[in-house]
Amino acid sequence: MTTPLTQARISEEIAERREAYAKAVAAGAPGRSHPDRGYAPYRSSVLRHPGKPLVALHDPEAVELSGPVFGVTDVTALDHDLTRRHRGEPLGERIRVTGRVLDRDGRPVRGQLVEVWQANASGRYAHQRDDHPAPLDPNFTGVGRCLTDDQGAYEFVTVKPGAYPWRNHVNAWRPAHIHFSLFGNAFTQRLITQMYFPGDPLFAHDPILQSVTDDSARRRLVATYDHDLSTPEWSLGYRWDIVLDGPAATWIEEGR
Repeated sequence: MTTPLTQARISEEIAERREAYAKAVAAGAPGRSHPDRGYAPYRSSVLRHPGKPLVALHDPEAVELSGPVFGVTDVTALDHDLTRRHRGEPLGERIRVTGRVLDRDGRPVRGQLVEVWQANASGRYAHQRDDHPAPLDPNFTGVGRCLTDDQGAYEFVTVKPGAYPWRNHVNAWRPAHIHFSLFGNAFTQRLITQMYFPGDPLFAHDPILQSVTDDSARRRLVATYDHDLSTPEWSLGYRWDIVLDGPAATWIEEGR
């Protein structure tokens, strides 16, 4: 009989890897904003991450001839508001999330297509593969998109997603988060990351967030509550900037 994988065991593995990273940096190794692809506490990543070197494309632009192309004509004025996609109001805590997309030198990335997807306030995705027994919200699909303005700013209106269980180990729960996708100048440049909410008690238990073993890099995945962004009688406000590369880069799921 297989012994169930417990949170205690996962937490031990998380602590071991953080300690190993701290020792390596103390010994002179460079800091690392991105996690190991084979980060063991995140069990399924061990099975599916690439095991061989990436294959170089001799003509990288050729693949884009058959890929989708997005532009300003594909994004409507309401696409950024996830609370207005259905006839009724979604359930949950209404929030406004805004920030800027920046390059390594702090310059704004203009006209960038930013997409988000998330669970509803009960922690369930509107997806056929999500069988978590939390209620679906008929007024919330959980997807949105917008283009950054001349200052690199984006903005979404949505509801705060709920935590949800997953099957990495016994009693595994994901902290509340919103997935972000940035398409760059072409489909093949797409980058994906996650934004978290400050003060979540699940941070320490989540092997996905903890796979970013560098403390400062992990903190950059957490939004800041900004009371000036909150709208009276309407919503709370969070600010989260995305830095595409350089020492202050935001962790991107696909690695680089």
